[in-house]
Amino acid sequence: MDYSQKIAERLWNLPDKGELESRREETYIDDIVQKSHIEKELLAHLDGVRTVFDGGAGCGRFSILLARQGCAVTHFDISQSMIDKARALAAEAGVLDRITFVKGALEDLRGFKDRSFDLVMSFDAPISYTYPNQERVISELVRIGRKRLMLSVSSRLGSLPYAANPIQKNQFILDESSGDAFVRWCVENRTKSIESFHFDKATAMRWWTEGVMGGEGEIAEYERGGAPWCITYAFMPDELEGMLRRHGVRDIHLAGPGAFARTLPNELLVKIMNDPEQRAEFLDFCHLYDANPFVCGMGKDNLFALGEL
Repeated sequence: MDYSQKIAERLWNLPDKGELESRREETYIDDIVQKSHIEKELLAHLDGVRTVFDGGAGCGRFSILLARQGCAVTHFDISQSMIDKARALAAEAGVLDRITFVKGALEDLRGFKDRSFDLVMSFDAPISYTYPNQERVISELVRIGRKRLMLSVSSRLGSLPYAANPIQKNQFILDESSGDAFVRWCVENRTKSIESFHFDKATAMRWWTEGVMGGEGEIAEYERGGAPWCITYAFMPDELEGMLRRHGVRDIHLAGPGAFARTLPNELLVKIMNDPEQRAEFLDFCHLYDANPFVCGMGKDNLFALGEL
């Protein structure tokens, strides 16, 4: 087993992960924008879709959405904590009978036959956490699909600004008084993060050329018994499109959810999010703007792709 899979298993199986992930849209504005974009795309492309595979399905945000639309969904995730939370939320939503929960890693989809699902989807970058096996995982997701593929991966252009902005996440905090531990850390360490910051061109250039965030440090932390963030491969837009084409995906459309939102300060984003009318109009416009091919690489963290099989 590769270190990427072992690290991902330990991180996502932390006991509180399911609960924390289920509350992201109550906590972070970038999650609201990204998930709104994906939801709009899913609901607009359900023609002929009856069976769905959700790879790295987490706490069920999209499994439950499509089960509500009458689809039979296979909810596949590496984390029992996530699956348990997703099962509870599916029960609350009254769709438990339409979802099959399977624990497993994206690196091994041998249990699924070719062309098993009308729609195969994988959102919020689980593919990027399978480095160095990301292309093989994409080929396997294509293999089990019959009609349509939708996925989001880590975006290299979208993530690189972190190299020059240690307080980037503060921009997207919905409520600074939140009890979320990471929100508290971001708020309390904002000044320190600015004062201690020094731009490191070498690190930025390494991300630019290699696309890999993490490595030896994460492996060492894992060996010490810790649960580090996953080693992550971040894609360039043309690279992702080329990879999908090589494996037979057609009519590919890319988007960068968060490209428009990242141009606004936190104060305005919070004001918009707290006004239902403004929020709905803003998310509609973000969907239009972020799907423009000239900005698709500059989404907040993820690069979204839709294609036909």
